[in-house]
Parts: sequence; C-alpha cells; structure tokens
Amino acid sequence: MSKTNRKQDALDYHSQGRPGKIQVVPTKPTNSQRDLSLAYSPGVAEPCLKIAENKEDVYKYTAKGNLVAVISNGSAVLGLGDIGPEAGKPVMEGKGLLFKIFADIDVFDLELDTQNIDEFVMIVKALEPTFGGINLEDIKAPECFEIERRLKECMSIPVMHDDQHGTAIISAAALINACELQKKKLDKIKIVVNGAGAAAISCTRLYVSLGAKLENIVMLDRSGVIRKDRDNLEGTKAEFATSRRISTLAEAVKDSDVFIGLSSPDVLTADMLRTMAKNPIVFAMANPNPEIAYELAVKTRKDIIMATGRSDYPNQVNNVLGFPYIFRGALDVRATGINEEMKKAAVFAIAELAKRNVPEAVNLAYNSRNLKFGKDYIIPKPIDFRLITTVSPAVAKAAIESGVARKIITDWEGYNEELKIRLGTDDKILRAITNKAKSSPKRVVFAEADNYKILKSAQIVKDEGIAVPILLGNKEKIKQIIAEHELELDGVEIINPVEEKIISAHYAEFFY
Repeated sequence: MSKTNRKQDALDYHSQGRPGKIQVVPTKPTNSQRDLSLAYSPGVAEPCLKIAENKEDVYKYTAKGNLVAVISNGSAVLGLGDIGPEAGKPVMEGKGLLFKIFADIDVFDLELDTQNIDEFVMIVKALEPTFGGINLEDIKAPECFEIERRLKECMSIPVMHDDQHGTAIISAAALINACELQKKKLDKIKIVVNGAGAAAISCTRLYVSLGAKLENIVMLDRSGVIRKDRDNLEGTKAEFATSRRISTLAEAVKDSDVFIGLSSPDVLTADMLRTMAKNPIVFAMANPNPEIAYELAVKTRKDIIMATGRSDYPNQVNNVLGFPYIFRGALDVRATGINEEMKKAAVFAIAELAKRNVPEAVNLAYNSRNLKFGKDYIIPKPIDFRLITTVSPAVAKAAIESGVARKIITDWEGYNEELKIRLGTDDKILRAITNKAKSSPKRVVFAEADNYKILKSAQIVKDEGIAVPILLGNKEKIKQIIAEHELELDGVEIINPVEEKIISAHYAEFFY
C-alpha cells in the first residue's frame, strides 16, 4: 500500500459516517414520558437536592466518578509539534477511545486555546466539579511541568500528564525486567538518556525513585551532554547535569549499560552501540523511527535487549499499558491524586505480569505459539486483558495504603469481578464453575497429550489452579513438545498407556 493510500485511509476513517471517533450515549432508559420526567424535570431535582446537602453524593448520582477530561493546548502533539488545539483534537478523541475500550472510562476531550500557564491552570481548576480525573496531554515542556505541579496542588482529583508519567511507568517496568534478564542491578547500571523533554525528565526521575543512582546518569539535549558547567541551565535539566568532562553522545554511551532514547531517529550508530557494556539495554523510543533501527541494533549486538515505541517489533513501550488502568484504579477509590506510590505500584504490577504465562488469545493475536518472559518479551502486550485486573487493583491498593483514597475497597475478589464485567470478559456461569473447581481441584486426565494445544490447555488449568492435570501419550514426544514451546508443566504426571499393561488390564477388568 502506498503512503498516499495510507494517508487517505486515515482521513476516511476519521471523516466517514459520523465525523470523529467518540459520542455520548445515554445510560438510562429514555423510552417513555416517565423516563424523561425522571431524567430531567421534575425528577432531576431530587438528586440535585441530595448533592446540595452532601457534595460527595455527586459520585452516587452522576457520571463524575467515571468521567475523565483529556485536556491539551496542542503545543506538542505527537511528533507534529505545536499545531494548535483544533489540529490536536483527533489525538485527544483517540485518547478518549483508548480510555473507553481498555478501562471503560468515559471521556470528554477539551482543547484549550491558550499557552499561558496561569490561564490554563485557572480553566482546568474550574472544571473540577465535572470530572473524576484530569489527563493532561501533548503540552510542551517546560510549561507542562509547572501546569501539572500547580494543578496537583490545587485540585482534589487525580491529575496526570501522560506524556511524562505514562512513558516513565511503562519503560520503568521494562527496565526492571531487562535488568533482571541481563543480570544487572538498578543501583549499579550506567544510564544514558538522549532527550530532555517532558517524557525524558519524568522517566529519569522515576528510575531514580526506583533505585538508579543520579551519579550514574548522563542526559543529553540538542546541544549535547547536559553538564553542570553549562551556562543558563534550566531547572529541570539542571537536576540531571553531570560533572563528567564529556560532550557527545558517543562519549556518553561508551561503557554504559542502558540507553534511553526519547529524541530523534538514527542518532545512535552501530559503532556507538559496540562501545556499550556487556549485555546492553537499549530503549529507542522515538516514533515512528527509533534512535537506532531495530534490525541494525540486534545485528550489531547479539547480547542486546531492545525496546522501541513501535508495535511491529518486540517490546513495544506503549502508554496504553498504563494510563487507562491507573485512572481506573484511582477513580474506583476516589483518589485525591496520583502519587509516587501509585505510579510505582503500576510499574511493579506491569513488570510482574510479563513473567506470568501468556493467555492463548494473546498468543494468537500476535501470531505466536508461546510468548514467554525473555529478551523479546519484557513487558505485556497492549491487548492482554489481564492488565485491568492486575494494574488497577495494584494502583487502588497503593492509593488506600498511602492515604489518598476516599473510598476503601475490602472485597478485592469482588472488585476483580467488577473489572472483568466492565470489559465484557466475564461469563457468570463459566466463572461460577471455575471458582467451584478452584475450591477443590480434581485430577483431570488429558488424553492424546502429545499435541501442543492439549498441553497448553493443561498448563492453563495447572496455572489457574482449576485442576491437577495428568497427561496421557508418548512420554518422549510430550517432553519434546514441552521443551520446544517452553511450557511450564514440571512435576505433571505423564502416563503412556501402551507401557502400562498391568494397570490397563486392571482397569479393563474393573470396567468389565
């Protein structure tokens, strides 16, 4: 398909039928005069009076508790730059779409025609009665830091600039797992951060919060290495200025363990990559073209773990792994903000999920036989339906434990069921049967087990504690398939009926 055709496809997608990507849908019956009288006048007066008596009842009688504002001024839209609020609106609608399909969160996108910090903060602050949370988007640095800081100080609902914290949370989870696989310690690694914008600053701050050492970090902007002896150094950049006498990226990456790219395409060369330490970690996250091409990187260093922002390569650092579920957890406990503890909880939850066995639906979606924790799978895939029941509860618990929750969840199993129902992944009859089986797992025989699909089913049953599998078939062939696909069936009993003649005779007699 030509580039021209792809452009037209995108324009057609957004313009055909109802223009745009989102709409408002009623959640209550509106079929009769009675329905309308309850929805509006005179019936609507009753919840109004209740809320007037107790403002917290706004969460009981309105959509506020499940409504997030995606707000931008269009000053730093994707890789397009300062294109203005109108031109940024398709991106904000897209963000609303992702909130809805991944976490069942409703969104109004708001594009503000101002780049004045005071005016921006004043407008957003005045919107607090309407929304349960604020997602700031595509606002240029350094203004975005001040806007977020001031809004978090003056608002009592969750506020997050996803361009900063989304990338930071997902890349931090990936970094934790990459370090584990490469046998590196977070407090020992030497990190080079190429880029000094909102995402780069936030990523680096979170890495330090998780244990990386400031003295082991070198950050670069368009002028080169950010050094302490540079004139007119901005506050956010000064935070990561180095005293090392180096000036270029080539000098910075020599003997480094980690390269974090949030900058421009093709700035990291193969020669630079060769100078990095043993078992290097490279997160080249410039989009659509990374700081070094994936093919070139893995060809240059066989010992590399590589991540990009692209979906057509392994280890995509994608913000959708985080923001829908972080806001879901924050909204569900009516958190007054999104703090460091909640962000860290999301990091560890995402990192842990990558180590669990991958559902077959995810394998099939990515045309893989058996995705497994390793150098090509250090973070979950965006369509992994378990993210909502892994990340959201972790964030909600962190909010409760850190004292920013106004609603306390005690029934966590019930909460997980609610989350599944939100995405339509819950079949009540099937769940009831599954829970009954888990309460007292029985021994279940898997006949003809010398088949990948049968063995994968046995692994799922074993992993979820539904039953104790027993495999029937050729032992050597079964073991070979288990090894080839790295299935986790250690300790599972394997029986070859052909070899068990005495037992077969006994069962035949019993059956007779």
